[in-house]
Amino acid sequence: MGEYSHTMDAKGRVFIPARFREELGERFIVTKGLDHCLFAFPQKEWKVIEEKIKALPFTNQDARAFVRLFFAGAAECEQDKQGRVLLPNHLREYARLDKEVVIVGVGTRVEIWSQELWNNYCNGAQAAYEEIAEKMVDFLL
Repeated sequence: MGEYSHTMDAKGRVFIPARFREELGERFIVTKGLDHCLFAFPQKEWKVIEEKIKALPFTNQDARAFVRLFFAGAAECEQDKQGRVLLPNHLREYARLDKEVVIVGVGTRVEIWSQELWNNYCNGAQAAYEEIAEKMVDFLL
């Protein structure tokens, strides 16, 4: 849980907050997320997701497209001694990461957003928060 703002350095390294470093582990998987953010998963959680995705029917065109993009974009990342991680260029481009980034804890994953996209997303979602909550009530209770 939580939201943290950080600056990405010129080499494409991002500081992972201590709270998330422990959960992610020394090595973790980063892939293209939804809404132009990146998803970071601990190895254990990645294996669970991988099994679920493998179970999708390869005869379904949408399933094939999702699987290809999800796995093709994935990269194993490793934290350095300062708690920074080098994000591959193709992932930085996908997420439109420049200098200011936001790192968000979302259940079993960490999301990495550009500050601008995160602000835009929050502004739009906040306006519809109650409406979204009403639609989700059956899943929550």
